[in-house]
Amino acid sequence: MLKRFLVLFGLFVLSATSAVAQEVSAPRINVKVDLVQLNVAVTDKKGNYITGLRPQDFVITEDGISENIALFGEGDESVRALLNPTPSGSNPPVSPADQQNSGSSVSASDLTSRLVEGADVFVLFDTSNYMYHNFAIAQDAIADFIRSLQSANKVAFYSYSRDLSRAALLTSDRSQVLRGVRATVAGDDAALYNCLLLTVQDAAHFIGRKVIIVFSNGPDNASTVPPEEVAELAQSTGTTIYMVSTQQAHLEPVSSTVFQRMTAATGGKVYFAKTWKEEQNAFASIRDDLAHLYSLSYYPKANSNRGWRMIKVKLANKHYKNYHIRTRDGYRLQHSRSPSGNVLSPKPETTR
Repeated sequence: MLKRFLVLFGLFVLSATSAVAQEVSAPRINVKVDLVQLNVAVTDKKGNYITGLRPQDFVITEDGISENIALFGEGDESVRALLNPTPSGSNPPVSPADQQNSGSSVSASDLTSRLVEGADVFVLFDTSNYMYHNFAIAQDAIADFIRSLQSANKVAFYSYSRDLSRAALLTSDRSQVLRGVRATVAGDDAALYNCLLLTVQDAAHFIGRKVIIVFSNGPDNASTVPPEEVAELAQSTGTTIYMVSTQQAHLEPVSSTVFQRMTAATGGKVYFAKTWKEEQNAFASIRDDLAHLYSLSYYPKANSNRGWRMIKVKLANKHYKNYHIRTRDGYRLQHSRSPSGNVLSPKPETTR
């Protein structure tokens, strides 16, 4: 039942269609992928970031099909459009809000400007009963992290225990986000995967670089959603997940393994912090990572695969063969039904 709900609700890879409902005798299913955006970290054997790479240094394949990079950027620099042809039938993507307001696709220049704006950062804070002893310390660490983000980044602050609270929706106003952090209160059981799924759904409404940073103090004991579905949705919507967890979760083998797999699948990282200082270091590491990610976007070429598509990113220069690449490894096409056969996108969630 849950999977059917997720499909109908429109968990999707970036899509751009006109949603004009028309009455017909039977519904059809359309699938369309217009742009795939990747956050790519390149490091050496010691974990140092490799900077200064050019678009021609990267080789991207999707299901073995070589793809042309359409947009490229490094760290906080401007994302720029490259002189690569767009495959026949592809258009720049459009957000649900734009579809409702204009009914037309976003121009390439508008898309580029949105990518230039920086990452959309969603902070998800564990306020369950696992957090009682370190609540104020965790709030301080998160607040410091939010203050330290580049001004180009927009930030949303959510918290969770059994339910999700959207304390501050995505905004460039840091003071509003910080008020949301300070207003959080401790709750009861932890439904991490339920609430993380809702956060990924929210992030999917936005074009460009999307990042979710989870601060968790313990395992999940109240969710009905399996973590594998959350990870797959994050991959399919191009959302990178980072997790900062305390030693308590690290000592619980199941949670530790799940956290590691989920972050790796989306191109993110997991940190297990024993002390307040290590929590600060973890957030500093995430901030550093965001500043060094390469942004690679491409319009997929014709591909008959309507399921999971495998993405591989390599470096073209043989001298770079010992460098390590971290990014998501694929996405699943999402099918949306409508009476007219058009693909319908979900409406933005407004409930806090």
